Amino acid sequence: MDRTQELINWDKQYIWHPFTQMQDWVENDQLVIERGEGNYLFDTEGNKYLDGVSSLWVTVHGHNKKEINQAIKEQLDKIAHSTLLGLANVPSIKLAKKLVEISPPGLNKVFFSDNGSTAVEVALKIAFQYWQSRRSDEVGSRDPDFSPAAKTSGQKFKTKFLTLVNAYHGDTIGSVSVGGIDLFHKMYKPLLFKAFKAPSPYCYRCPEKCEKGSEPCLRHLENIIKKHHQGIAAMIVEPMVQAAAGMLVMPKGYLKAVRRLCTKYNILLICDEVATGFGRTGKMFACEREGISPDIMCVAKGLTGGYLPVAATLTTDEIYNAFIGKHKEKKTFYHGHTYTGNPLGCAAALASLEVFKKDNVLKKMKALTNYLSKGLKQFRNLKRVGDIRQCGMMVGIELVKDKNTKEEFPSSARIGHKIILEARRRGVILRPLGDVIILMPPLSITIKEIKMLLEVTFASIKKVTA
Repeated sequence: MDRTQELINWDKQYIWHPFTQMQDWVENDQLVIERGEGNYLFDTEGNKYLDGVSSLWVTVHGHNKKEINQAIKEQLDKIAHSTLLGLANVPSIKLAKKLVEISPPGLNKVFFSDNGSTAVEVALKIAFQYWQSRRSDEVGSRDPDFSPAAKTSGQKFKTKFLTLVNAYHGDTIGSVSVGGIDLFHKMYKPLLFKAFKAPSPYCYRCPEKCEKGSEPCLRHLENIIKKHHQGIAAMIVEPMVQAAAGMLVMPKGYLKAVRRLCTKYNILLICDEVATGFGRTGKMFACEREGISPDIMCVAKGLTGGYLPVAATLTTDEIYNAFIGKHKEKKTFYHGHTYTGNPLGCAAALASLEVFKKDNVLKKMKALTNYLSKGLKQFRNLKRVGDIRQCGMMVGIELVKDKNTKEEFPSSARIGHKIILEARRRGVILRPLGDVIILMPPLSITIKEIKMLLEVTFASIKKVTA
C-alpha cells in the first residue's frame, strides 16, 4: 500500500471531519494536503493547487511566509506558552497594544481567546454582564422610555440580543443562539437562548421587491428596536458581508444606520469581524468602510495570517470600567481559556500585522479587487448563475436552476460540490456554501493567479451545469 492511500485509510478510520457527512467522505477518494508555498497547496502526491479560499478564509499572506515563520521560531526558542491567568507575557502585551492602535476609535481593551466562536461568546457575555453591573436608575436616566418600575426594583434588565436573519457567528451555544441559518442551527434550537431576529438587509430574494435598497429592512429593524429596546443588551452583526450565508453584501449606508439606531436606543453594537477583518473587504476592518466604531468587536481567522488559533474581543473603556470594583462586589469577568494570549500565536499575529505594513497589502488591494470585479462580469453570461456578490476579496457566485425565476437546484443535486471537485481537477481548491461558489483567496494573490482562479471557476461551472 502506498503512503497516500495509507494516510487516507487512517483518516477515514479515525477522523470525524467538520461540516461533513461522513458517509460521503468514507465512500469517496480524498485529497491529503502535505505542504503549502505562497498561494498554493501541495498534496502528498506532489500535485499543486491554487488556494482559492485561503484555507477556509484564514491565510492572508500566503503559506510559508518567511517573516511569520521566523517570528514563531524566535518565540519558540523563548517560550511556547504561559497562562494569562495571574501572569502576563510579552507577545500578548505587544499584540493588544497593536490591535488597539489599528482598530476603529474607542476600542481600547482587548480580551484574548482561541477562535471566532469564542470571541463571540466573550462578546455576548461581556454585553450581558455589562448591563447587569449597571444600576437600573443610571440606565433609566439615559433612556426616557425605560420602565419606572425597573428603575427602582433592581430587577434584571437588558438580557436579550438582536441579530439578523442569515447570520452566522460560530458554533458554540451562545454564538449559535444569535445565528440565523436553519441548516446549521435548527437542530440545536432546544439548547439555545431566544434572540430577536431582524430581516437580512440583502435584497436578493427579498419578498418586498423594493427599489430603495435597505429602507424596508431598516424600518423592520427599527420597529423591533422600538418595541423591545428596554430588554435588548446588544445587537450583533457581521459588518458589510454575511459571509457564511453566501457572501450577502449589505447595501451602502445600512451599517451606519444600525450604529445610529443602537446609539439612539441605548443598545450595545457588537461587530463580528471574524471573516471580514484583516483586509478582506479592502479595509483593515469592514467597519471602516462606513466609518463606524462598534462598542465591541470580535476578530479571529486572519489575525495570525492563518498560522495559529488566536482570537480577540475588543471593547471600550466604558464597558471595561463597568467590570472594575472591589473583590466583594463580584464584578469580575469570570471567563477564560487555557491558551488565552498564547505567546506563539501572538508572535505570529504581530508578524502578520507587520507584513501588512511592509508589503503595503491594503494599498495593493484596490488593483486586485478591480481586476476581480471585471473578471466576474463574464459569469453573468452563464445561464445557471443567478447572482454575483462581491465586497473586496470576498465573492459569492450563486447558482440557480432557473435564472429568471431564481428557482434553486434541489439540494440532492449537490451542484456546488460537483463544481468544486471539477475545479480541483483543474488545479484550484474551492469550498462552496451550498450552491454558492465562494472565492476568497489570500490577499497575496497576483493578477495572474486571479486570472487562473476565474478561468477555472468559470469553466467548472459551465461544465457541471451544462
